[in-house]
Amino acid sequence: MSKKDMSKAAHPGVILRVYPGSLAEELELVPGDKIVAINGEEVRDIIELSFAMADEEIELLVEHADGEQEIIEFDKDFDEELGVEFESAVFDGIRSCANHCYFCFVDMIAPNMRSSLSIKDDDYRLSFLYGNFVTMTNMGPKDFERVEKYHLSPLFVSVQCMNPELRAQMLRCPGAARIASQLDNLEKAGAEYHTQVVLCAGLNDGEELERTIREIVERRPHALSLAIVPVGITKHRTDPYPLKQFDRESAARVIDQVEKWQRKIQQEEGRTFIYLGDEFYFLAGRHVPGTEFYDGFPQLDNGIGLTRNFINDWEECEAEAADYEEPVYLDVVSGTSVAPMLQELADRAENKNLHVRLVPVVNEYFGSTVNVSGLLTARDIIRALKELPGRRTGILLPESALRAGEDVFLDDVTLTDFAKEFPGVRVEPVQSGADYREALTNWHEYHKNRSGETAYMWQSNAAYTKTISE
Repeated sequence: MSKKDMSKAAHPGVILRVYPGSLAEELELVPGDKIVAINGEEVRDIIELSFAMADEEIELLVEHADGEQEIIEFDKDFDEELGVEFESAVFDGIRSCANHCYFCFVDMIAPNMRSSLSIKDDDYRLSFLYGNFVTMTNMGPKDFERVEKYHLSPLFVSVQCMNPELRAQMLRCPGAARIASQLDNLEKAGAEYHTQVVLCAGLNDGEELERTIREIVERRPHALSLAIVPVGITKHRTDPYPLKQFDRESAARVIDQVEKWQRKIQQEEGRTFIYLGDEFYFLAGRHVPGTEFYDGFPQLDNGIGLTRNFINDWEECEAEAADYEEPVYLDVVSGTSVAPMLQELADRAENKNLHVRLVPVVNEYFGSTVNVSGLLTARDIIRALKELPGRRTGILLPESALRAGEDVFLDDVTLTDFAKEFPGVRVEPVQSGADYREALTNWHEYHKNRSGETAYMWQSNAAYTKTISE
């Protein structure tokens, strides 16, 4: 290895974690070190870093926490990873959103929440890396060239509607009218994409939804799927545009309208392609579709098919029911929308001396119309639990209510501080249906280990570069 001083780069990648036994540990890199350049070239994000690290001869420019810089030269195998996690997947700053959508959830966030919740990103790189939905209104020719160069596919696109005038109106951005040409640009770059419509009652539903579905369906096979989710409105919304939410009747109309298209596409190619958010079925009082309906759950991270997937996990779990010698009293916390399903599953647990109480928490923080588990705050959960009398052995929390990779709620209460509110009661997060079943049927042994979770999801540079070179 050789070391020498180099000039500073504008956008280094800051190391958050070094994995044990990794190449980075061997190179004596530590959290706080910054990757400035690889083989003389600055890297703007982990995409470029991944390509650069595919070389077998590496010259790594690192800046340490004290400001000292060094070049570390080494040889590596093609498929050998650096073995670090970065503070951010993009080093040159997240590209912010230029739109002012009628339905922007970030604009409905409660005041004085952590600043990261108010970041309005619209970065196509995060779309590729995380599955974030982007509108593409801030993308130009060089961006599409980069999509093609680095094979950034699939992306996730917020379409909202294919009527250019209506889309520009809904996003309050003139450039939003170019949705058709932007999708053309993606296709010319060789990218596939998943699409989403945030459906607003009386705005982009009805005939407008029919047009959107028709035009997206015509874009197959580049278009991989279309998700339709109902607009969410919190009590903190101040936008003057009068948005309306769906009720039982209007949700049923959406389901009936979409089912006609779903049957058509299933007959054409044996898959569904168009999926509705679980909330539509909850609102209409209907059961969510079966597993085969979701085509392998391509938009699960968007909440599409989450309920069915949870039920599947429960049913596939091989946890054996064992009777408890002493009574076990478990409080199961959830949002109000999914509570009936969790109750149905709990009723299947036949352990002797097991007592399960569902605690559907009304979201006072964002407003009662926000009914999903992932947006519950610690304070609302604490309030709901303390209002309930009776014995309590343990509390099962929805893991989705915790920050990714950390034991922190949306309102910055830590899991440790939450547990202090209930002395002598064990608190455990639950993510999947398998977790839920194991927690109920084997409570004394159940523990959710979250130590291996990361703040972002990213396939290895080896897997990525091998795939695109084939």
